[in-house]
Amino acid sequence: MERLLKKLSSILEDKFEKHGYDKRYGMVTVSNRPELCQFQCNGALAAAKQYKKAPIQIANQIVEELKDVEEFEKVEAVNPGFINITLKDSFIVKYLSDMSEDKKLGCSEAENPLTIVVDYGGANVAKPLHVGHLRAAIIGESIKRISRFLGHNVIGDVHLGDWGLQIGMVISEVKRRNPELPYFDDNFTGEYPAEAPFTIDELEEIYPAASKLAKSDEAAMEEARKATFELQNGKTGYIALWKHILAVSVADLKKNYSKLNVEFDLWKGESDSQKYIGDMVKSLKEQGYTYESEGALVIDVAKEDDSYTVPPFILLKSDGATLYSTTDLATILERVKEYDPDQIIYVVDKRQGLHFEQVFRCAYKTKIAPEKLKLDFIGFGTMNGKDGKPFKTREGGVMRLQDLIKMIKDNVREKLKDSDSMDEAEREEIARIVGLAALKYGDLSNQITKDYVFDLDKFASFEGNTGPYIQYTVVRIKSILNKCQDLINKEELKLINPCSGVERDLMLKLSSFNEVVEKSFIDRTPNKICEYLYDTANLLNRFYHDNRIISEENQEKKVSWIKLISITKAVLETGLELLGLEVPERM
Repeated sequence: MERLLKKLSSILEDKFEKHGYDKRYGMVTVSNRPELCQFQCNGALAAAKQYKKAPIQIANQIVEELKDVEEFEKVEAVNPGFINITLKDSFIVKYLSDMSEDKKLGCSEAENPLTIVVDYGGANVAKPLHVGHLRAAIIGESIKRISRFLGHNVIGDVHLGDWGLQIGMVISEVKRRNPELPYFDDNFTGEYPAEAPFTIDELEEIYPAASKLAKSDEAAMEEARKATFELQNGKTGYIALWKHILAVSVADLKKNYSKLNVEFDLWKGESDSQKYIGDMVKSLKEQGYTYESEGALVIDVAKEDDSYTVPPFILLKSDGATLYSTTDLATILERVKEYDPDQIIYVVDKRQGLHFEQVFRCAYKTKIAPEKLKLDFIGFGTMNGKDGKPFKTREGGVMRLQDLIKMIKDNVREKLKDSDSMDEAEREEIARIVGLAALKYGDLSNQITKDYVFDLDKFASFEGNTGPYIQYTVVRIKSILNKCQDLINKEELKLINPCSGVERDLMLKLSSFNEVVEKSFIDRTPNKICEYLYDTANLLNRFYHDNRIISEENQEKKVSWIKLISITKAVLETGLELLGLEVPERM
């Protein structure tokens, strides 16, 4: 279905072109002065310089051509050259009715679907998820959902940190605690145990202990480096132990990501790229891309027109060990070979920007990334406490993600405690759904690149620009529709022209849903969907307070209102789903 702004722009573009002007000047936008008009075109102002005419002269020419356009109720030229447009109510109703019949509410599926890999996990195995993992997970999930909704082939990859020094630290710590285990016996020839020698709780205690020791004891650090080297060179006992670490960690990660309503298509990690590294390094050497610098193998990625320093890409350290840069480059090679993507989107902390710029430049320079492949880095800001510093526990430590989820869920449950109509199980489920919306919407409603302050009371409020407020609006609509079910069952729901300004405004807002979703896809801005949902919910609630929908005696008007709030419900629910949020049956 054609977007409303595109439809209106096409009309004006034809008129500009008819008078010999470039059609691009016919672009229509939503009016920034809604008290004057609904839409506007400022093209005459821009065209005036090129065609050496007064802007108002051009605007008047175009307006004269638009007076008989059936979609327009009013069109006028205003000094110094604005073209103001107001649509006929009948046209708005027709457009909204057509949109309501479309399975995707007017959002067109891509004519040429892209294959997109979204890399939005980045958790390390053997460690619990903490608040630092929140933004990548929920932003990436939303980008995946929006892209998939518009018909693209999207592959979500968790890309675990499962092959670095932290694994060597864990292995060496397990050896210190349990040296009798067969994984450390070089003469062992039997089958290794099927069960891991630790639980997730034990594993999550092992890594911090190992890390603390390695940082304070050079001998322990050397043991960890040695264990890492032996693992990466195929020592069988360490491979078996590593598989246990991976299995136990992934099971726990899946459980915790599931609590966020986040799902991945691929549970791959750095280790999956290892099989490509040897041949990749050899090929890059043979093609003359590499040289040695202080013993390390590097590739220059700086450009002559750089206004800042971009250091060389380090392929191998002086001891021959790989780095994150090596595995990230090999992962691009792996993804190209296995999925042939048109785009790879990395949702990562913005402080990693220089690293990914080096990786992307190296991938293009070495032809590992073909020209058609778009490598896209989406760097997000940090979630901070009210002190403006990265969010911590009261004790000053890094907060586990599961503890954060519980904290906001408990806050919502407290708000529901006085509801006598809910049993404990229902209250718990509603607290889960609403608490998760409070957390995720509170994050997604902010511009991705900016830091934001985590405010528990604000995010969990049932009023204002919050997830619970949007959910409450949908629940309110559900309640009205339930009370009107007999009428809905026997009447064909049909829209009529709006009876008030707020009703007209709600219709226009609903008609722009496809515009917002498609722009959010192009710009990677889930916050625009949040902004749209909040505006729509506000209009719905204003409309609700101005009209007695259930007791309305005019049958035609009542049926139209039921149709209108049904469309609003569908739009709000779809928008929330694109953000990865659910709606309870009641609140």
